[in-house]
Amino acid sequence: MLGVNLSLMLGPSIPLPATPDIAEAVQSVSITHNDEGRSGFQIVLQVGRAGPTDLLDYRLLLNPLVRPFTRVILTVLFGAIPQVLMDGVITNQQFSPGSQPGGATLTLTGEDISVMMDLEKKRSQYPAMSEAMIALAIIGSYAQYGLVPMVIPPPSIDQPVPTQRTPVHQGTDLDVLKTIGQRFGWVFYVDPGPLPGMNLAYWGPPERSAIPQRALSVNVGPETNVESVSFTYNGMAPTVVNDTVQDELTNAQLPVMTFVSTRLPPLAAMPALHFQLPNVRTSLLEPNSGLTVAQAYARAQGITDKSVDGVVTAQGELDALRYAGVLRPRSVVGLRGAGFTQDGLYYVKSVSHSISKGQYKQRFSLTREGTGALTPAVIP
Repeated sequence: MLGVNLSLMLGPSIPLPATPDIAEAVQSVSITHNDEGRSGFQIVLQVGRAGPTDLLDYRLLLNPLVRPFTRVILTVLFGAIPQVLMDGVITNQQFSPGSQPGGATLTLTGEDISVMMDLEKKRSQYPAMSEAMIALAIIGSYAQYGLVPMVIPPPSIDQPVPTQRTPVHQGTDLDVLKTIGQRFGWVFYVDPGPLPGMNLAYWGPPERSAIPQRALSVNVGPETNVESVSFTYNGMAPTVVNDTVQDELTNAQLPVMTFVSTRLPPLAAMPALHFQLPNVRTSLLEPNSGLTVAQAYARAQGITDKSVDGVVTAQGELDALRYAGVLRPRSVVGLRGAGFTQDGLYYVKSVSHSISKGQYKQRFSLTREGTGALTPAVIP
């Protein structure tokens, strides 16, 4: 009944509500959330010149709040419930003068707060620190951006002994978090909220255990909220590992093999890794010395888990007003109305928001490890 309202906050360090000249100039807002890597946003402002104050230049261009590295917080209000869609910084500014009076536009492009972790390349040492401890240390050094760490330890803890070795990484802090996460099929992302100025920094496996969101409905009459959707099955994605490793502790050559995905809970009734046998790709571990057999198994399992995450992909668009909410990425959602093979639960890999006056669309990408619904119904 109250509709949808968008709130814009800007500031060099502590964002405040946008000034009237900026708020009135907003034409459209686009936001994209991904479960891996940085998320981004784009704000299109209408720019004009009127009066003696604009003789020298467009007044909005002189506003320091639209310059690169200004912090931006975008919040959408559905009814009476606010949800933070983006907390990031402006990284790019594009100005188009236009050929008609009032037709000039200023486009502000930016990325989430994790872009601040990708500015400085360095060589870092982490004595006596496992991968999870390294992730905690890196995230903790960015507390000024409201990062709250959520670090899930991997199945095998690689605790280095200082007299034997010291982990050393070269690159940005964001590079390090991605590199150590890829060993186990882990992801790293920064999720804005739940309050403006706060951000959840997550390092761990894709989150599949949350309560499913409201269902995406396809071809179910007045309950339909999905405008279009298509499904893709990638038969070349499932991968198992069959290799040998020289155990660091015993110095013996031991086999390392994987057979199934350990992602929990399962989302598909017919996982590809089971129903495609024996037509499944086989891979080897990356050449690496100094691993125990447990560490090698953890990395091999990470390869298999990662490979089946996107066997089935669903891409589509929904009307946010008919959906009556915000589809959250990095979580689970139910889909109904597409038939048993495609219905059921999916992991929400990415969501793109397109907001303008009178319109709010959400484009989504869903993934899972196979086909078939595990449950007879989903949350409507």
